[in-house]
Amino acid sequence: MRNAWTVTPEPYDSPVAAALWRAYYTEVSDRWYLLHEGRRTDPAALERGITAETGSQLAPPKGQLLVARYEDEPAGTAGVRLADTDTAELTRVFVREELRGKGGAALLVTAAEEAARRLGATRIRLDTRSDLTEARALYTRLGYAETEPFNDDVYAEHWFVKKLP
Repeated sequence: MRNAWTVTPEPYDSPVAAALWRAYYTEVSDRWYLLHEGRRTDPAALERGITAETGSQLAPPKGQLLVARYEDEPAGTAGVRLADTDTAELTRVFVREELRGKGGAALLVTAAEEAARRLGATRIRLDTRSDLTEARALYTRLGYAETEPFNDDVYAEHWFVKKLP
């Protein structure tokens, strides 16, 4: 039986990437607003947030966006970008809700680590929020260790790092 998952590079500005970015941003924004303000994201604010982040930092030669497909349907993303000559940052890790628990997130993170190695990185880091408990559990399970803050992102509450052998 063939593996239902595939992970391949994708242009950051493709229609598939744009649709998955919209799904990702909508979910994380709504989760934050529901937790902190008891409401979903204002639609106009949501559109501003989606359009403000083009994803261009995920373009070669210093970045890469990966798309996971489940049974050939776009299912999730992970991106890497070089922060400096030997450090990559992991970003936009997302799997559509109905496909979670099927191994796609770990596959995406592993593929992103491989992409980071190809970019010349010897370590990879990321930041995330406290309410994204599933993400924090995934990173810990995959060998990431919490570390000191490396940015001042207002939404970042946890920072992780992993050496890439």
